[in-house]
Amino acid sequence: MSSSLPPADASIDRRMIFLLALTCGVAVGNIYFPQAVSPLVASGLDVAPNSAALVVTAAQFGYAAGNFLLVPLGDRFPHRPLVVAMLAVTGAAMLGAAGAPGLGALVAASAVAGVTTVVAQVIAPMAAGLVAAERRGAVMGTLLAGSIGGILLARTFGGLAGEWLGWRAPYLIAAAATLAIAVALAFALPATDPPSRQSYPALLAAPLRLLREEPELRRSCLYQATVFGGFQAVWTGLALYLTGPEYGFGAQAVAVLALVSAGTMAATPAAGRQVDRRGPDPVSLVAITGTIAAAGVLALGALGGAPGLAALGAGTLLLEIAMQSGMIANQARIFALRPDARSRINTAYMTCAFLGGSTGSWLGAGACTRFGWTAVCALVALLACVALARHLLRRPDRADHLGNAEAKAPSRS
Repeated sequence: MSSSLPPADASIDRRMIFLLALTCGVAVGNIYFPQAVSPLVASGLDVAPNSAALVVTAAQFGYAAGNFLLVPLGDRFPHRPLVVAMLAVTGAAMLGAAGAPGLGALVAASAVAGVTTVVAQVIAPMAAGLVAAERRGAVMGTLLAGSIGGILLARTFGGLAGEWLGWRAPYLIAAAATLAIAVALAFALPATDPPSRQSYPALLAAPLRLLREEPELRRSCLYQATVFGGFQAVWTGLALYLTGPEYGFGAQAVAVLALVSAGTMAATPAAGRQVDRRGPDPVSLVAITGTIAAAGVLALGALGGAPGLAALGAGTLLLEIAMQSGMIANQARIFALRPDARSRINTAYMTCAFLGGSTGSWLGAGACTRFGWTAVCALVALLACVALARHLLRRPDRADHLGNAEAKAPSRS
């Protein structure tokens, strides 16, 4: 079958890249603002903080399920109706969460929203197919910067709006933003033809087959699952730590601390350019070692007071930069493997990443409540050391320049 991918750079310009980055931010923000809201949910629904953290975990596991169940459809259906439909369902789920009468209903609505708010993972492979290979790292960095902006603003507005207006307000605002962006994309997204005519069961089986066949995909999945697991452990535990007896802050503290990580928005496009110039592996190594360093800095948050807060701010900034830089390197590596199956490859990658993130979120909440903040930091370092060991044991091969090599290779069809 001949590839029906659109010609590179034929359907995308800077304005469209900006809109896609905004969409990524709106979508990804839906699974991150609950991290700042969970202490308010605990008090508002009169449940234990550990139980309220299940809202965060449910959204993360839902996101992992959405990556497996829905992202492969990006290789089977035109992107515009697929993305708009997913955003519409997400908006409806957010409205359901805002009106949830109890924790069980809220957890269920959060899981549904997590499943359908995976549009960023449909957009990323779509955009990768619409730009030339030499621009791919920079474009992925721009899209990821949009996602980072969504993460930062989501935590900030979630904490502030929840503190001022109650925990239901962030869900209502998220629903309105998601539905608005769905309407905009219904008119603005370029028309694309699906590169595959495979059945849905075949599409679901493809990520597992690709994981078996592509060692570089397995390696990238391990990197992101471990680093992202540590990242999620920190932010889930941080909300409990800052609002607990050690610091005694409100939800606004999480919102303010999230703004410290705004520097990541400038760092990730630079990481994308480094991937274009040097290949993904050097950037992956920096990301993994940066995560280990971040764990050490974050551990100093146990000092308390101003020194502790400074350490938490510096550590979260370093951790965000490391995690997002690693994401760019990993996606550049995997998108160069099978140009005709990018959505299915991204499915395998993001499912593994968010299974790691969901597990990290759950472990982080348990570690913080049972053993304290230092245990969370030790968990982050341990997970990153697993990735570092795998990186050091890799075989020297084409991986170092895989992101650039695709420009010279014919597409597999």
